[in-house]
Amino acid sequence: MPLLGKGMLITLTEVSARDERDYNEWYNREHIDERVNLPGFHRARRYVAVRATPKYLATYECDTVDDLATPAYLDRLANQTPWSQSVMARFTHFTRFTLRIQADRTHGVGGVLATVRFVPDPRRRKALVEWLSEQALPKLIARPGLLGAAVGENDLEVAHAPLQDKSMDHPKAEEAEWIALVEGTDVAAVGAATRTLFTQRRLRPFGVEIAPTIGTWRFLFGNQR
Repeated sequence: MPLLGKGMLITLTEVSARDERDYNEWYNREHIDERVNLPGFHRARRYVAVRATPKYLATYECDTVDDLATPAYLDRLANQTPWSQSVMARFTHFTRFTLRIQADRTHGVGGVLATVRFVPDPRRRKALVEWLSEQALPKLIARPGLLGAAVGENDLEVAHAPLQDKSMDHPKAEEAEWIALVEGTDVAAVGAATRTLFTQRRLRPFGVEIAPTIGTWRFLFGNQR
């Protein structure tokens, strides 16, 4: 089954050890459910790092990336619950991506996720999408222990909407970073397959000049409607 939409929000977060219990309770009992019930949102999942940094990652699937810049969504960002305000004030790391899904070859839900962050040349976007959709991802997910893969491009206009709306304070992204998500059942298999495919050598024809950042994560909790 493919992703539940063509848009995705990804957040990378971390808190100090003394705040983790409250942070995890907030995510599992309030934040995921609150976001899933916003217009356009369908499913949210969160993960803990196996071999990655920062410690926590969350994905939120929505109809389109534009659902991440609607008045309703921006109003929610600007008017957080007291619990959200308390937890978010204690973040020691926060990175946010608003992805326009460019390729999707997922067909199941796995307990392991690998992420690949890279910055291609925008002029090579079409060739990159063709390579991913027709060659790279089909071969990748045919490997034992893998269930699917998708790739999205950070939409800078949508990413900056909270800044323009002044509802959220976070660094302004300057490059259209892409993120690949590789799902499976086995940490070693998913990590090895991802590192084999997404090398700088393979990505160089698409203008990737810096080696991609690869991380592996274990599923913690999710909800959908």
